[in-house]
Amino acid sequence: MITSERLQGIAGISPDAGIAGLEADLRRLAGLDFKWVLTRGNWHRLGGVVDAAHRPVDNNIAQWAERESGGNLDELIARHGDKGYLATRLAGQSHYFTAVQGDNPEDFLQLEIEELQEVIDRPLFDPEWPPESLEELIDPPEHPRLDPEPIGRPCYLFRRLTPVAGLVDEAAQENRALANLRRFLDDWHQSSAFEGEPFCRHWVLALREYLDSDGERRLSARPLSTFAGKPPELPPGETLQGAELANAIHGYDRRFGYPFAWYFALVSSKGSNFPLAEAVLRDQMGAYDYLPARDLRVLRRWEEWPYGV
Repeated sequence: MITSERLQGIAGISPDAGIAGLEADLRRLAGLDFKWVLTRGNWHRLGGVVDAAHRPVDNNIAQWAERESGGNLDELIARHGDKGYLATRLAGQSHYFTAVQGDNPEDFLQLEIEELQEVIDRPLFDPEWPPESLEELIDPPEHPRLDPEPIGRPCYLFRRLTPVAGLVDEAAQENRALANLRRFLDDWHQSSAFEGEPFCRHWVLALREYLDSDGERRLSARPLSTFAGKPPELPPGETLQGAELANAIHGYDRRFGYPFAWYFALVSSKGSNFPLAEAVLRDQMGAYDYLPARDLRVLRRWEEWPYGV
């Protein structure tokens, strides 16, 4: 059985071999057929402190500042303000891998691996931008940034392993967002999309923990398409009908690589897409019959009880 502890060994793998090398190493470590499906980048988190020669002082800027200051910002500046220290940040990418575990859409493991590169961020002490608090020194909301020069080599870090079937089944009863996710998965199972590749080759879950108004820890799970690049706009239901609309939605499906893709994009988008659904349903009640019966049942159920994820 694969465990999170076993996957900690990812930290010893060099990113030099790229995603293909990481995928092969994951299969060796986990003994499962993990496949890479998505990479999300352009995020960062706080790093550490280095001196002017980029030698490490501490790898955690928050802990260092609290320890060295004793809660007194002026004392910290007096001790270290003239040493030319630099703050760093960790520039990151999140790699998503999935392994099929059964026949249902939710029967898969989702593995998240972070790829981190420490880079120079800013001067730690800048007379022209004096901090007003220790928190502002650690993570200033506005501050001139230096060129993000890399320090050291990039590395991998195990982030999270999620058995999605267990996540959905355990939490859906008391979490409306996860209940909607449960329905999203059920729609996949009952539609023509189920006839193609597994759900987890086309979608992953963006997971986030948060505290609700009662201080209880909750989990949100938002479906993310694994489509490479910027997804195309959904066909305009306000202006298309009949054969033109049929060609538009089938062309959309081909772009995504599975049938009924336009419906799942509609349900997972933030905008209101009632006009597209209404236009397709109008066609089906008229002279057109371009939706499989199982997809039409899913769409009519959505018309009666709309939801989004």
